[in-house]
Amino acid sequence: MDNQQLVSPRETEHSARGLDITEIMAVLPHRYPFLLIDRVTEMARRQRIVAIKNVTVNEPFFPGHFPGLPVMPGVLIVEAVAQAGAVLLLQEIEEHRSKLLLFTGIERAKFRRQVTPGDQMRIEVEVLAFRSTAARLDGKVYVADKLVCEATVSCHMVDRPQPR
Repeated sequence: MDNQQLVSPRETEHSARGLDITEIMAVLPHRYPFLLIDRVTEMARRQRIVAIKNVTVNEPFFPGHFPGLPVMPGVLIVEAVAQAGAVLLLQEIEEHRSKLLLFTGIERAKFRRQVTPGDQMRIEVEVLAFRSTAARLDGKVYVADKLVCEATVSCHMVDRPQPR
């Protein structure tokens, strides 16, 4: 059966137009300063997602990384890959607001270029494997069509702690 036949009208609409920041925040628990995607431009259910991160000089890490030469930390670029993948996968879980996806592994991470203020990262994530509680994702990040980072990430789904 073709995956597109399984997509609800709401998911089809999202696939066609993507998600804005409000819709992303409805899926992800991350908030400032750790929400690292601004928009989703493409989604293919259980297969692929493309997200955008606009990098500004106002990011909280730039004053210390590095003074006089602001460079986005590579670990945060990989985190953006994981967050984009989480947006895609958490929508597959009916009770996604009660779940979190946590890193279990990062493989073959390579950083090809620096990401600096003014850059727009295009984060492309493909699902390599997905089960109800675990996933493996292949991510590539581009700035102006130049590859800046690639990594394979693994994650495990857990229950989100309830507020006290």
